[in-house]
Parts: sequence; structure tokens; C-alpha cells
Amino acid sequence: DNIFPEDPEDGLVKANMEKLTFYALSAPEKLDRIGAYLSERLSRDVARHRYGYVCIAMEALDQLLMACHCQTINLFVESFLTMVRKLLEADKPNLQILGTNSFVKFANIEEDTPSYHRSYDFFVSRFSEMCHSSYEDPDIRTKIRMAGIRGLQGVVRKTVNDELQANIWDPQHMDKIVPSLLFNLQQEEGVERSPSPETEKERESPVELTERCFRELLGRAAYGNIKNAVKPVLMHLDNHSLWESKTFAVRCFKIVMYSIQSQHSHLVIQQLLGHLDANSKNSARVRAGIVEVISEAAVIEASGSIGPTVLEVFNTLLKQLRLSVDYELTGSYDSFANMGSKVIKVHEERQLQEAVIKTVGSFAYTLPPYQRSEVMLFIIGKIPVPGMYPALGSANTGVEGSRMIQVMLLKSLLQVTAGFQSTNILTALPTSFLDPLLSFTLMEDAEIRLLVLDILIGIIDRHDNRHKFSPVRIISDISVLKLKVDKCSRQDNLFMKKHSQRLYRHIYLACKEESSVQRHFESLYTLLALICVELANEEVVVDLIRLALALQDLALTEEALPVYTRCAIHALSAVYLNLICQLTTVPTFCQHVHEVIESRKKLVPFLLPEDVLVESSKIPEKLEKVEGEVLFVQTKIAEILGGSGYNTERLATAYIPQITDEDRLSKRKSIGDTVSLQLEMESRNSPEKEQRSTAEQITFETLKQAVVDSVNVEELERERRRQVVERFQTAPFEEIAAHCGARASLLQSKLNQIFEITIRPPPSPSGSVGNGHGPSRSIPVYEMKFPDLCVY
Repeated sequence: DNIFPEDPEDGLVKANMEKLTFYALSAPEKLDRIGAYLSERLSRDVARHRYGYVCIAMEALDQLLMACHCQTINLFVESFLTMVRKLLEADKPNLQILGTNSFVKFANIEEDTPSYHRSYDFFVSRFSEMCHSSYEDPDIRTKIRMAGIRGLQGVVRKTVNDELQANIWDPQHMDKIVPSLLFNLQQEEGVERSPSPETEKERESPVELTERCFRELLGRAAYGNIKNAVKPVLMHLDNHSLWESKTFAVRCFKIVMYSIQSQHSHLVIQQLLGHLDANSKNSARVRAGIVEVISEAAVIEASGSIGPTVLEVFNTLLKQLRLSVDYELTGSYDSFANMGSKVIKVHEERQLQEAVIKTVGSFAYTLPPYQRSEVMLFIIGKIPVPGMYPALGSANTGVEGSRMIQVMLLKSLLQVTAGFQSTNILTALPTSFLDPLLSFTLMEDAEIRLLVLDILIGIIDRHDNRHKFSPVRIISDISVLKLKVDKCSRQDNLFMKKHSQRLYRHIYLACKEESSVQRHFESLYTLLALICVELANEEVVVDLIRLALALQDLALTEEALPVYTRCAIHALSAVYLNLICQLTTVPTFCQHVHEVIESRKKLVPFLLPEDVLVESSKIPEKLEKVEGEVLFVQTKIAEILGGSGYNTERLATAYIPQITDEDRLSKRKSIGDTVSLQLEMESRNSPEKEQRSTAEQITFETLKQAVVDSVNVEELERERRRQVVERFQTAPFEEIAAHCGARASLLQSKLNQIFEITIRPPPSPSGSVGNGHGPSRSIPVYEMKFPDLCVY
């Protein structure tokens, strides 16, 4: 009683308070009775509105609490918490703030002994309620809210590390704490800060305090608690429709990603992906908001691990892409349009698709090269191929749906390959990836062909040279380009040995496309230039020169092609030979190329890139016959390079692409058609044909020809074999099955003939080998007599 002055304004009687503290320290067993008495007195003062004495009682309790850290403090704490509760239940804001301040001081005390029976449920509820205070006076309202935030911070500190306490991470607590913090975090948008001369500490806004508290809460979350901490964030953003504006949602998850331990980052990403799946029938703006958040979170997560389910991440995103395409084309979120379905806005779906593609890129950027290669294979496996996988895409969307999905997935693939630096081109472009990718260069759709070219350029360009080849111009000295050129590695040589012919063939056929525009020819030039710079050994250079000359012949002979296409092919051939001649550094070769280019400048400038590969191309309405000095001469080039040690014989041989069924290429509708097997192959490989042709060919003339011209024969034979192998690699399964089935039935019929000739009925007891009825008898398999040649 003596610590209370007669006039509450005089404050605590310090001398008597020191005596009381000394008494409590020397007789700790009395602490609980001291606490109980002070608690009773405080309750009486609150009821009588004697708020001065209330403040003095709380100050006394605070001092005792700070001073006494003995084991019996638990009993005293009960009285203390009862008093704090009494203050928090009061209507007066000042008492609520006083109670909160005392609780915060208590929360910062490290207790020696655990408490088995203490409950903080009331405090979580009350502090959360204070966080949402709607008191009329804005200053007092701010103070109450800040007190609530500090109170929640205190509860978290007090309980988070004490295993005996009620688990603060339980959903029942998190569903109150997290929304209260987010509510205050959100207030910033509507508040204008006025400059005030207050001190830094006092000026701290609720938003800054909230962010600090939220970060502390997340920073203490262990592996098993992340889900419970993040779920209320998702629910809050759902309930208040905050995904659509994106800004606040992105800010929240930036705080989450930077605050949690980095090894737990992938759990947040997984929850976001799960939430995206759960909202797959929600409006496009909501889904786009979630995707945007995932994209931002993925960039932050780069320092940690993407987690164990890399492909699951991409699978979810690609599934959203496919759903969006279906929604856009069907106009409904359900498989069939009904009266109650929401109106789908096409431009919103497009925005969502762009956001998903960007997010795929964000994720891929965080991956190491080996995982990126896996993702590239995964995405290419998802791209629908009309005629081969007609079931892909929804039945309602048909061909247009398949086309849109192809474009979207190729755009995603382009994002994944952006900035992809692989030291080994063999692993970056394995056959399982390159084959389907090249098949897309033969599609009728111009956009798809352009995307494929960009993807190939991105993977082959390992020294950032691609931008140096645009715009496409004839450059008399390529040293100004400052190209980074490394010596070809063994893997590069192996790659070109294995895949070069297929690459050349697809580039050649891509040039023939009538729907190609300036961008296509620019990309084709960049691709050819990068092959020359990144992957060229002497043999490859020879083949590339042959390919450039073959393109010139294509432009001369294919008169059915549009004038622009023929001029562009001429320009492509010229600019490419100009690049190669300077890379080979053979002066006479450079001289021949420059002479032809100069002649073109004077006579036919529309066959050079400066006139053709520009936005407003200057080409004639009709292309007259091009001949003479404006053409590159294959024999002359072969002769020049032969003197420098290049393979003259190979140079002099015109490049002929291995075309699969050229007639059908012009009017194809799908990849399934482009890579089908030729019918001639079956007849060529049939036994009768082979027997007959060998019998006819083995003559003196044939042998003489073989001796004289063995190189060409070998090359033709090798190309024939490669053609057969390629067809089997790239043709649709159904056609290969039909082809093999036909051959198998042919083999079976031959075997049956052999069996009929060789198998005889077993000897009869009478000794006769057989009679007229013998053949009609059924012979068991185990009694059949097979000749040695038929036994394996």
C-alpha cells in the first residue's frame, strides 16, 4: 500500500518500491501473494475509474517482473497477465495501450522455467481486434492499431520457441494474426504522409511496424509451419480481391520470400502453384495476378533451391496455358457453354498467357544448365503435333486450338532458352530435342517457323554474337563486328558430324516457304552465320558454301516462288558468302565474292540485302533471268579453295537436300505429313528388287565404273543409308508400323514357302515316306523337320 502516493500525479513512491523489490527478491515465495494483491487493487481502481493509480500499479508490476527472475515467477506472472487482460478489456484506449506496453516488456523477458498452464488465446484475439480498430479519432486509432501489432509481436516472441506453449502456428491463431498484419500493411496505399518534426522512433508508421513484425514472424517459421503461415496470406488476397491489382500481392510475397529461410522457398512456390490450380476457373485477371506473383517469387528464389519438383512447376504453368487457350476459343470456363457461365474477355486471357510465358522464363533462369535441358525436353514433348497427337487440346478448339498451343509452348521454350549457356552443344541439342524442333521448321504457319529459328539461334549462340548480325548488310570488313570466335571443340565436331545434314536440309526447305517475310530471312541468316562462327571446321565450311550456292540455284530454278522470296534468297546467299569468304581468309575467294557483289550493286541491286531485307523493299514486279557476272560460280569457287587445301571434289558437287516426299511438302498441313516415308523405299528394300538389280549390275562396265568413281558411289550409298535412318527417326509411328508390318508379312510368306518345300510328313510304320494323303495330314510342331538355315 505504501508504494501508492496520496496524489496519483506524484507517481510511484520510489523508496518504498525499492523496499518492496528487495523484500520480493529475498522472499520469492511471497511474490504470488504480492501479485494477487496488486491485481485485486488494480481491478478495484479500474472499476472506480481511478486511472492514475492503475498506471502506478502497472509500473510496480513491471518493475517487480523485471527484477525477479526466480523459479517462482510463474505464479506472479499469472496475476500479471490477469491484470493485463483487465486493461485490454477496458474501453479506454489509454488503458489498452498501457496493458499492451506492459505485455511487450514481459514478452522480452527470457524465462528460466517453462510454463505448462499459461494460455495466450485471449491475447491473440484481443491484439488482432486492436489491429482492426475503427476508433473515430485517427491519431488514437493509429496508436491502438500499433499497440495491437506490437502485442502480436510479443505473443509470437513469447510462444514461438517454447514447445510447451500452445502452438502459435496452428491455423486457429495464424488465421487471426496474419490477416491483422496484412490489413495494416495494406493501409499505406490510402495514407498520405505529412512531414512532421517528430523523432524517428515516434514517426514509425503502422505499415513499417507491421512489415517488421511480419518479417519476424516468417523468419521464425520452421519447415513444417510455412504452409500454415502462407495459407492465410492467400485467403486474405482472395477475400479482398487483391490479386487483380497485383501490386499488393507482389509486395506481400516479396516480404514472404525474403523473410523465410531460403531452403524453404520452394514450399511457398508450391503453395502458389496449388492456389493457381484451385483458381483455374476464376477470371483471367485473378489468374494473371497469381502468375505474376509466382514470377516475382521465382526470381527471388534463385538463391535457394527450386525444390524437388522442377517439372511439376512447369507442368502446372503449361496446363494453365492450355486451359487459357481453351477458354479463349470456347468462350466458356466449362466444357460446354451454359447460360450461367462468366463472360470471358479475350484480351485478359492474352495477358494471362503472356504472364505465364514470362513466368516460365523466370523459373528457367534460376535453373542450372542440366535442369534447363530437362525442361526444354519436357516442353517440346508437350507441343501438340496435328495428325500425330490429335487428342491434345480440347475437342472444342480443334485445329486453331492446337495451333495456338503450339505457338504458346514454343514461346515458353524460347523463354527457357534465353541466356542458355551450354559448353557442350551435344547435351544442349540432343537428338530427342532437335528432331521434333526441326520438324516445326516445315510447318505452314509462319509464326511457328520464326519461333523455332529463334530457339535454335538462342541455343547455338554461346558467345553473344547474334545481335552483331542484324541488320543484315554486306560488310566489306567483318572485323568491325568484333565477333567472338573460339576453336571448335571435339563435341562441336561430333554434333556437326551427326546433325549437320539435317540442319542444312531444314534451312534449305525453310527458304522455299512462300509465306516467309523479312524477319524469317534475317533469322535464317543469323542461324547460318552462327553455325559458321560457333560450329564450323573445314568440312563444315565446305558444306556451308555448297548450301549457299544451292540456295542461289534454288532462286534461279524455282520460278513458281514469289519474286520477293527469290530476291531474298539471292540476297541471303550473297551476304552469307561475303561472311564465309572473310572467315576463311582466302584472298582470291574474297575477291571473287566482292566482284559479284559489286556487279550486283550496279546491275541488280534488288538481289542484295540492302534493297530486299528492309521494311520497304525495292524489288521489281517480275524477276528477269539472272545470269553472268552477277552470279557466284561453283566451279570457280571450288578451283580457288582447292588451291588452299579445301576438298575440291566435295566443293564441286552441288548440294542436294535429302527431301522426303517433296511433292507433298508444298501442300502439307502438318508435321505428320512432312516426315512420312516414301513409297519407293518399300520397293527399294524388297528382296526381289535387290536380287534383280544385283544380277543386272554385276558386269564389267559396272566394276570399271566402281573403280573409277568409288568416292561418289560411297557418298551416295552413305546418303541413302542416312536417308533411311532419318525417315525412321522422324516419321509418325503409325506409318513406320504399317511399313514394318508389310515387310514382316512378306517375310512370313517367304518362310511359309520354305517350310512347304522342306517339311515332309514323318515316316509311316509301313516305311513309305508319304502318299497322296500325306500333305493334308496335320503335323505337330515338335515333329517338323527344319533345315539348319531356319534355326536360330
